[in-house]
Amino acid sequence: MVATDEKPVQIGELAKQLSITTRTIRYYEEIGLMGKTDRLMGGTRTYNKDDILRLKFILKIKALGVSLKEIQELSEIFDINDQDFHTITPKLIEILDRHIAMVDEKMAKLSSLRKDVVDYRIRIMTILNNGQYS
Repeated sequence: MVATDEKPVQIGELAKQLSITTRTIRYYEEIGLMGKTDRLMGGTRTYNKDDILRLKFILKIKALGVSLKEIQELSEIFDINDQDFHTITPKLIEILDRHIAMVDEKMAKLSSLRKDVVDYRIRIMTILNNGQYS
């Protein structure tokens, strides 16, 4: 469990706590998903409560199939609007609705494929049982 108190967390510890790599976090920063992060004197990245919550949000919606491009769109809206979560809600709902539709379409295709496989299996078993395979 990631601590989200006010004490900043260094990148290595955050990566370990979230079971991701530091490279993933750096990449998210490079493409603009993380916004600005604080650095210690030696240049080590540190993350506060808001940074951690943002990263957890990114990981969650990415796990739901939201693309990095879509997450970038959300991040831009979020940052332009002073990190007010309510400003990204309509876009997030639109993206999630689009993903629900894609999942429904994939499920329908898989259901159809399953039916085809079952029908083919039945035909093969019928042929084998009737001795028509020789």
